[in-house]
Amino acid sequence: MTIHMSGHVSPFNAVEHGVEAQIPALRRFARRLVGSSDDVDDLVQETLTRALNAAPQFQPGTALKSWLFTIMRNTFCTSYRVRQREHVGVDDGMIARLSVGPSQDWAVRQNEMKSALERLPAHVRDALILIAAGTSYDETARICNCEIGTVKSRVNRARKALSDELGGFSVQ
Repeated sequence: MTIHMSGHVSPFNAVEHGVEAQIPALRRFARRLVGSSDDVDDLVQETLTRALNAAPQFQPGTALKSWLFTIMRNTFCTSYRVRQREHVGVDDGMIARLSVGPSQDWAVRQNEMKSALERLPAHVRDALILIAAGTSYDETARICNCEIGTVKSRVNRARKALSDELGGFSVQ
């Protein structure tokens, strides 16, 4: 570990030395977010790359695990938004030739849900998405840097707001 003249451990070395112990927890969290083992490996690798690049911003003495989980959540959310804009594997002409079109009701409900989610305040939406992805309330509280009661309150407000806006569409 590199120690500066002042006797402090550099942020990069604090991250570099602590990150290896967090890889199993990162893999578990990634599995909840993406499912597929190839995607898990990609998300963990991207998270570690971003963490090492952002190491100077890490404050030694703070929770490295929560910092890494926040980076992973942000990485996942960013890649999710990018994937929503991409059309992978099907050209535009193929969509017009499909023999059976998609269910209109579900497509409309999906768009309504997406729009309603986007209108929620970010801190409320993040808590709901983490809980919906299977993250524990404890871990969500650490990632969101708040108390468990705050997470429960945010999730409850998000569910109520979505239920009210979507007219009884069940939000679990």
